[in-house]
Amino acid sequence: MLNLLTQARRMAGRVAVGAAAVALAAASVPAHAQETIKVGVLHSLSGTMAISETTLKDTVLFMVQEQNAKGGVLGKKLEAVVVDPASNWPLFAEKARELLAKDKVAVVFGCWTSVSRKSVLPVFKELNGLLFYPVQYEGEESERNVFYTGAAPNQQAIPAVDYLMENEGVERWVLAGTDYVYPRTTNKILEAYLKSKGVKEEDIMINYTPFGHSDWQTIVADIKKFGSAGKKTAVVSTINGDANVPFYKELGNQGIKATDIPVVAFSVGEEELAGIDTKPLVGHLAAWNYFQSVDTPENKAFIEKWRAYTKNDKRVTNDPMEATVIGFNMWVKAVEKAGTTDPDAVIDALIGVAVPNLSGGFSAMMPNHHITKPVLIGEIKDDGQFDIVEQTPGLIVAQEWSPYLEGSKDLIADWRSPMSCGNFNVKTGKCGGAGQ
Repeated sequence: MLNLLTQARRMAGRVAVGAAAVALAAASVPAHAQETIKVGVLHSLSGTMAISETTLKDTVLFMVQEQNAKGGVLGKKLEAVVVDPASNWPLFAEKARELLAKDKVAVVFGCWTSVSRKSVLPVFKELNGLLFYPVQYEGEESERNVFYTGAAPNQQAIPAVDYLMENEGVERWVLAGTDYVYPRTTNKILEAYLKSKGVKEEDIMINYTPFGHSDWQTIVADIKKFGSAGKKTAVVSTINGDANVPFYKELGNQGIKATDIPVVAFSVGEEELAGIDTKPLVGHLAAWNYFQSVDTPENKAFIEKWRAYTKNDKRVTNDPMEATVIGFNMWVKAVEKAGTTDPDAVIDALIGVAVPNLSGGFSAMMPNHHITKPVLIGEIKDDGQFDIVEQTPGLIVAQEWSPYLEGSKDLIADWRSPMSCGNFNVKTGKCGGAGQ
């Protein structure tokens, strides 16, 4: 009986030691996990926007690998956490919460459409997260938790209209967009701008279509008819995602050439053109802040590294990729400057940070949380690349609030202390926007 009790005590001791070892190992897991700095990737890998967003996921993974090869950040390796919001706008908010609350990422690079960005804003504000948004957008926003590395309207849309007026003699305008906040707000700004330039209301045609729209026959016929009034006509396109493929195909089907009615696009770049027959598109335009065809040593080196990473010597680059690269490098520099990944410290450290862009200059993060950018106009070539026909001589500072809209012309954003405001009214001297 004594032997049995002794054996039982020894067994219990072994179990206790084993349990303690398991508990110790479990306790060490979080400590080990903290040895990496997690980077969130919030881009659609399926659905209508995957045609544009998937490559941005790859870009972040590439930048994480490049940074880890340099030793990481603050002595720690970076770890990418990728989710797929699947072109579903409410799902963007769910996935953002997952990244911030569950995965504890230090920063998120993500979103393409403005509706997805608007969807996640409350989450980033509530959880004090940090979002880098890499795509051109409509402006009319400056949030403390967001850094906008894509173009504001004065860095893309307005220069594109100016180019068409001055170089193509355009007098009639078709503003064609996907039916959501970015095209509607951008076109509202453009309509006001055109009218300020003397364009009459009857010389402006506005049309919206849903995401993924595929039947363009009637709309293109209407555009063709609108352009037959004896005045030079152009299409300013804010059509997003895979709807661009049938849109351009229908232009070709109806014989609309760039010499007849040029189209200038704000959401069509090298990635979108890689999947379609570009011959009917030759001569049509796009306005961006970067093209793969930019001839600089910095760009050539980046393309070479990108293709080595993707193991594909035909893989293209595009503007939102460059904006992602700029934002990523700014974040790294700000973290090193702050000595921490704490969001409040990094947000403060980001203002004034400047990093090389791929056009051969430097882009700086301004107090309005937008960056300085050059503006480029490119003509589509039959190989899916762009011939750069115009480039601003210097960098343009973003106007986060449009001077052409009544509700925002008196607003500015400055996130430096003591102002720390995204919509300061210079007339009332108060933070809070128009009429406050």
